[in-house]
Amino acid sequence: MRKLIACSLLVAGAFMARSAEVSIPIEKYQLANGLRVILSKDNAVPVVAVYIIYDVGSRSEEKGRTGFAHLFEHMMFEGSANAPKGTHFATVESNGGSLNGSTHPDYTDYFEVLPSNKLATALWLESDRMRSLSINDENLKNQKEAVKQERRLNFDNQPYATAIVDVWPTLMYRNWQSSHSLIGSFEDLNASSVADVSKFFRTYYAPNNAALVIVGDIQSADARKLIEAYFGDIPSQPQPKRPDLAEPPNAEPRSQVYKDPLAQVPGVVIGYPGPKRRSPDYYALNMIDAILTAGDSSRIRQDLVKGKKSVVQYEAALGWPFAGAQDFRDPEPYAMFLLYNPMFKAADIVSQVQDEMAKLQNEAVDAKELERVKMQLRAGRIKDLQESINRARALAQYAIADGSPESINTELDAMLAVTPAQIQAAAKKYLAPERRVVLEIQPAPNPAPPAEPARKEGM
Repeated sequence: MRKLIACSLLVAGAFMARSAEVSIPIEKYQLANGLRVILSKDNAVPVVAVYIIYDVGSRSEEKGRTGFAHLFEHMMFEGSANAPKGTHFATVESNGGSLNGSTHPDYTDYFEVLPSNKLATALWLESDRMRSLSINDENLKNQKEAVKQERRLNFDNQPYATAIVDVWPTLMYRNWQSSHSLIGSFEDLNASSVADVSKFFRTYYAPNNAALVIVGDIQSADARKLIEAYFGDIPSQPQPKRPDLAEPPNAEPRSQVYKDPLAQVPGVVIGYPGPKRRSPDYYALNMIDAILTAGDSSRIRQDLVKGKKSVVQYEAALGWPFAGAQDFRDPEPYAMFLLYNPMFKAADIVSQVQDEMAKLQNEAVDAKELERVKMQLRAGRIKDLQESINRARALAQYAIADGSPESINTELDAMLAVTPAQIQAAAKKYLAPERRVVLEIQPAPNPAPPAEPARKEGM
């Protein structure tokens, strides 16, 4: 279960309420150029979060052009016509704000959190790079090297990272759009040209392929005027065609062993093809994840970590490792990653995890356990939505994935309505051994260099 992050909000009935838990004000509209806009007013503190999401991620890439989505996350900080390189960071940070961007399988996002009297500053920065990003040989060369260095430091030189980022997708998915690396290859990055990058920008970084969310201390009428002034005249582009992400039918069990020279402890990734986003089974699988992995009372912790002492550490989610339940886009698996005691074998861990699945399949979840898990989910979700940037992110994800930012106010109720019977049925349908995909990650230290020949005394 992904750890939920964290401010001030509009929660009816606190943790013990059974419905209408979340009541976030939403005002949505669309500019003439297609930009979707969501405003959510919260005047509790004089802060505003500006969040823009583009409907493009690694699964939109073409063969021979892997890594473009991630490369573009870097390119977006290389300056624009009226905000030269370095201006974006300097402007936000000098005004006491924070900013970042991130690449995902299905979207790329950027945000600023600033004092509310600096809303116009954030909108100017985001609109200027949407309108006139600086794409030239020098910037492209710089960011190619930056991406390569990031890969070397954060992936190639980290235990388990190559297995998770590069190997796991090729095993879990059979459609290339989902199975290729989110980071991309050095070969594809080296082959990319300014023309390639400019085409990618025109295709995907257009207002009609984005949503802008503003959450915090705003006056709606003033915010609307600013948005129209900064974004209204940016031209739209032909709507890009979404890639076909369908997986071949008839999921089969698959497994692979990866030797990791950096790993000190063996690990195993276990995954199952997941349900449709926001279907009844989707909510049931989310609840199953919480039962298995959320908190100190979860079944994996109690039975495998503390009981059998076979598992050392674990994490899991619908969409793991690149997504969570909120930004889950079909198709995504339910997957978990477990580091385990070397006294056990990978087959032992897989068997023990499958035994936990079998318990869910064969026995209805006890009402007391289910209520405890729902309390955890309720508390975590409310805490998460208290922070303006988390509200903005959720609103943007619902807008892009579902066309319905209002789902932020109903999602918790849908989750808490899951019944023991639904949990049992979903466990039987999705978590069966014949649908299971397993990646074993085995430590394989590089052999020690040959010892130098012994020196004779006096030589």
